[in-house]
Amino acid sequence: MPRTSVTSCLLRSSLTALLVSISLPAMSAQQPGAQTKPGMPRAERHESRHEIDLLEEHWKDAVIHHNVQVMESLLADDFIAITWNGTIQSKDQTLQNMKSGAMKITAIDFADRKVRFYGQTAVVTSRAEVSGGGVDGSLAGSFRYTRVYVRDGKGGWKIVSFEASRIQEPGEHR
Repeated sequence: MPRTSVTSCLLRSSLTALLVSISLPAMSAQQPGAQTKPGMPRAERHESRHEIDLLEEHWKDAVIHHNVQVMESLLADDFIAITWNGTIQSKDQTLQNMKSGAMKITAIDFADRKVRFYGQTAVVTSRAEVSGGGVDGSLAGSFRYTRVYVRDGKGGWKIVSFEASRIQEPGEHR
């Protein structure tokens, strides 16, 4: 068999194996009786959505008023944030920054909030209009963010992850 034929055959075999390995888990999840977690019942999802909306407001108030105790209660011990300028912060670093006043947020207005549930995890995406500043300069502008909540062992929600990105306006340069 010519070399290109062997290579072509191996490539097709590899692609077929890859497609099968991707397809089987997806197909088995759709089969009746498959090992999948049932979705959150509608009433529980509605109540959980209400809880998350309240926690989002508590987070906002804690940021604006530098309420370290509230923020500490909202964040999981292994919390990680990726800030608007790309730095990574742990829970301790986030709380220390609040205590020091390195960043002063004066206003946050949310829009387009979406909350999705995956078992005991809630993923919040939203747009935020932010005013404030700090040692890095002005923080005023539009941002999109993702915040991830996970139910703890006591049934409460804790923030485990946060990431914010500045929305670049048309004609704006970085």
